[in-house]
Amino acid sequence: MIRSELLQELHKDNPELRTEEIEQVVDIFFDEIAQRLSEGGRVELRGFGAFSTREREARVGRNPRTGESVEVPAKRVPYFKPGKEIRQRLNEGK
Repeated sequence: MIRSELLQELHKDNPELRTEEIEQVVDIFFDEIAQRLSEGGRVELRGFGAFSTREREARVGRNPRTGESVEVPAKRVPYFKPGKEIRQRLNEGK
């Protein structure tokens, strides 16, 4: 699902809201998650999962085009851990 499909589904379920209002809610939702993660925090949505960050150490990588070694700096990356309910839904019928 892409952002525009999400907006369409939300509009279908909430026809009383204008498209601009739905877009504003979605923007605020994702901006708040990104802001909390950038501050080193964690975002937990019960039944869905938790967003957090993990540290990646500096390493020597390889440029796939040239084969040349490249220094890759240390960085923080986003991490998502699905909740119990979503894992169960994903595995229903298997």
